Amino acid sequence: MTTAAGIDVGTAAVKAVVMRVEEGAESILSRAMVRIRRRTVSSVVDEAFAAATAEAKLAEIDYVATTGEAEEISFATGHFYGMTAHARGALYLEPRARAVLDVGALHARAVAMDGRGRVVAYKMTSQCASGSGQFLENIARYLGVTSGEIGPLSLASTKPEAVSSICAVLAETDVINMVSRGLATADILKGIHESMASRFARLLQSIGADGVVFVSGGLASDDGLRRALENALAKTRGESGAPPELARDELSPFAGAIGAALWGAFRHARMKTGGAAWTTAAMA
Repeated sequence: MTTAAGIDVGTAAVKAVVMRVEEGAESILSRAMVRIRRRTVSSVVDEAFAAATAEAKLAEIDYVATTGEAEEISFATGHFYGMTAHARGALYLEPRARAVLDVGALHARAVAMDGRGRVVAYKMTSQCASGSGQFLENIARYLGVTSGEIGPLSLASTKPEAVSSICAVLAETDVINMVSRGLATADILKGIHESMASRFARLLQSIGADGVVFVSGGLASDDGLRRALENALAKTRGESGAPPELARDELSPFAGAIGAALWGAFRHARMKTGGAAWTTAAMA
């Protein structure tokens, strides 16, 4: 049996999980998510990890794996690339998945993997943030709606307004103009969802995504974005066949941390380096 922790440091939040891995069985013992806001990343990492390990009630952890912007965590055993971690985490949450769409705070990426979670293709959005969670959150704040209201409002729209998919600045200008013209908030949000979805569909098409695509990241729970992405994928596929099936889970935001923990457990079992395990005393 191996115990492993995964820490995923994103732009907006830190996610941490603790897992127990036995032959033929993998289980999540605990998890924690802490928003970074304006605090130092290191303090947020400590808080999230402490919360997860306290809930897991383990005296020691065999391997502490990190991913994302987490290369310099002093107590980590090893680090894994984000695309590698999200691929493995997606496969754990949805064994049928052969691709994952990770929508982060600043970027979105599409990753194709095999049945063991090994990456076979990878594509990321450009530096423009118009296809990101932070962009959508900023627009929602400007429109005066909460994150939980975005999806239902978008689904209620019947006349979506086209929004630039090229640049976040142009998209925000479009939204300001729409508000000044008195357009409905629901129609603006659906237009944004359709703009984002078109970019995501192209990403998935570029890696040859087929079958089941797992959606990770904070926007996985956005029903409006999901509907827009389903429609966009249907258009890219045309009459050549069925579009990919989208899958998600309540643990979608933790996919990276889960994948890091699982790869960490795998590395620990294969290498047996003899390095010291993490203990509660290490954090004292």
